[in-house]
Amino acid sequence: MSSILYYIICALLIAGVLTGIYLMSKVKTAAMGNLLSCLCMALAIILTLFNYKIISDKLLWISMAIGAIIGILWILRVKMIQMPQLVAIYNGFGGAASAIIAMLILSAPSALSVFSKTTAQLALITGMVTFFGSIVAAMKLSNIISQKPITLKGHQFITIFSLVLAFLMLILSFVFDLPPVILISIIAVLSSFFGVIFSIRIGGADMPITISLLNSLSGVAGSIAGMAVGDLLLVSIGGIIGASGLFLTQIMCKAMNRSLASILLGKTSLASNNAIKEKEENVDEAIQVKDPLEVLREAKKVVIIPGYGMALSQSQFEVKKLVDLLESKNIKVDFAIHPVAGRMPGHMNIILCEADIPYDKLNDMDSINPVLESYDVALIIGANDVINPAAREAEGTPIYGMPIINADKAKHVIICNYDLKPGYSGVDNPLYKKKDGVSLLLGDAKETIAKLVKDIG
Repeated sequence: MSSILYYIICALLIAGVLTGIYLMSKVKTAAMGNLLSCLCMALAIILTLFNYKIISDKLLWISMAIGAIIGILWILRVKMIQMPQLVAIYNGFGGAASAIIAMLILSAPSALSVFSKTTAQLALITGMVTFFGSIVAAMKLSNIISQKPITLKGHQFITIFSLVLAFLMLILSFVFDLPPVILISIIAVLSSFFGVIFSIRIGGADMPITISLLNSLSGVAGSIAGMAVGDLLLVSIGGIIGASGLFLTQIMCKAMNRSLASILLGKTSLASNNAIKEKEENVDEAIQVKDPLEVLREAKKVVIIPGYGMALSQSQFEVKKLVDLLESKNIKVDFAIHPVAGRMPGHMNIILCEADIPYDKLNDMDSINPVLESYDVALIIGANDVINPAAREAEGTPIYGMPIINADKAKHVIICNYDLKPGYSGVDNPLYKKKDGVSLLLGDAKETIAKLVKDIG
């Protein structure tokens, strides 16, 4: 293949990936964008095999076939509730692949140029950090380890020191002629340790940001590995993933009014001790001032605000039944989606899509907030921090200043949460104590919504 033709095809594939990412930014075209990006990536792999004259290598095709079978079987078995940890693991696999490439380069018997040796070590560091950081994130999301921040004595010093040592080894590799096995082992261990120690102190509330950051790091690792082997496609597509992941991380940080630095430095959004101290019977006096069934029957416009509790209870199918029922009674129903609702970017969109909720009903925070006062009912399902008025009013709390969906601006609020405990931020929600215009329907959201459907119908 001539160099000109190769570069033309590379440019087309890169443009295809960029177009796919653009399409994924729109709900209606997201599926098409995903398919386009997948197709371009598959063609990029085939082009790489052809360009390096290894397309006839049977072992590569067997390996890809095994990987494809595992991937297909995995995705068919995984549940929607497990999607955040699956995404985290995929990010980790991307980092691991880059780290393996780096190890192979550093193990090459021939002498490496300064550029190749440097980029290979950088790819190894970034790849191992991404892999082990992603594994910890997946374990937190799966409740294998605590979702609360885990902080060790001298955590900050240990974190920085391990990363500094890894980069110090990069410099020393040019001063001392270390055997490749020793060099690879030391850098891999130090960067892996950093990935673990960095991730364990991040709490569940910051997981959407963590996942998007790890996604960015997997792209960065791939791009650096591409520099080490001199592969244009790997550099370009890795750079696109890294940049898009970083943009998404910035959007997540803005949505939570958090700085990326505060998250990386372990300044979590978890409050130390801010539990609800009022007796439950006092709260009970504040609920059922107006029958929620009567409120829903009389409503003309209803906005549903989902959160992680909806995903956890798998109540999206009951929500769809409720939407159909309300619309059959000529009640307009919309959804309001907070950017960080759930445990990964777009989590609520995926869950609602699974239940066949029409795309045009999904509204983001910025578009719904100006018109929330026109809604008769705001039905909250498993959401807490993202609708907590304390973010506007309670100075000094971890979520103060965080943009929220102003659910309390609706004429009436119905909260379908499991209990009265605060969200991941640990900040009490004043809506739980409000005596007028708020109804609490505590318990499993799936059962609660099913009962609403039955009683209204």
